[in-house]
Amino acid sequence: MLASAPLLLHNFWYLVLPAAKLRRGKMRKVRLLDEPLLLCRGQDGRVFALRDICPHRGIPLSYGRFDGREVECCYHGWRFGADGRCTAIPSLTADQPMEVGKIRCGAYPCREVQGNIWVYMPEKSARLPSAATDGLPPVPELPGIGTAAPQVSISQVFPCDCDQAAFGLMDPTHAAFVHTSWWWKKNATTLRQKEKHFEPAPLGWRMKRHALPPQNRAYRVFLGNGVTTEITYALPGLRIELIEGDKHSAAGLTAITPLSETETEVHQALYWTLPWTGPLKPLARRLAHSFLAQDKDVVIKQQEGLAHGPNLMLIDDADTQAKWYYRLKREWLNAAREGRPFENPIKARTLHWRS
Repeated sequence: MLASAPLLLHNFWYLVLPAAKLRRGKMRKVRLLDEPLLLCRGQDGRVFALRDICPHRGIPLSYGRFDGREVECCYHGWRFGADGRCTAIPSLTADQPMEVGKIRCGAYPCREVQGNIWVYMPEKSARLPSAATDGLPPVPELPGIGTAAPQVSISQVFPCDCDQAAFGLMDPTHAAFVHTSWWWKKNATTLRQKEKHFEPAPLGWRMKRHALPPQNRAYRVFLGNGVTTEITYALPGLRIELIEGDKHSAAGLTAITPLSETETEVHQALYWTLPWTGPLKPLARRLAHSFLAQDKDVVIKQQEGLAHGPNLMLIDDADTQAKWYYRLKREWLNAAREGRPFENPIKARTLHWRS
């Protein structure tokens, strides 16, 4: 299970915060891949990300002030702009010439796309990160959504590594046992045999578009007849589901964001085209929180066993997607180490399981 490979993948965009949680003129400290970051939204509405460490004496810049344009360190008042460059050192006198612009705290590429704030994490090096986006891959986007923000955004921190969190995205058989509720499924007494067709997709794989089963009545009520779904999984930990009916469509983005090697934040963003569902958003948010909390609860229980370092197993076909995830991750790391293009190792295949 990639026991000797790094858990954390660099050179990817990661979803760090729903855009609605960062207002104009405000800043917010976050962690990403064990690095301290400071997210800021200027008075002009644009977002940027700084390394949350003052290069002068090492205090986090998040303890300082933000005037909507620059961040001021609380210790000695050094100021830094959106590109991470120092703009002022108050202690300097008129006869002490110094090119303060050569001093940098470090800045990360940061973009706001479809109502989410993404940060690109480059490979660690002795050099401070730069906010430049030249040559970087595009930020992940949901097709057919345009610039719309999600109707519902939720997130929860799981006390586990990113691999264990990612498995929850692609595990097709746990729902009958974990997601049991009066409004979803009361128990796992009825299991149905499933057959799903898969194909390779950029940086991952795709469950081909297929009709939803008749028991998913809620989708027919909101989206119309002939409801179908397509689900894509991709590195570093993304699940995109596109659901279409003859009247409306919906989409869901789930993003795995490693805070450290032992904590992972799971973000979910839900989109739909129905114009009259505003009053239903609080209910949808509550149900989504409950659903995700069930996943978190089982992960917490799982850590008790994993703490003893047991030998684990993956079986065909139910766990094949977890095996694919490991193969993808191994290929990504090998390609980077060997300085060659990534080659997707996933082949088209049909899988069967009961759930």
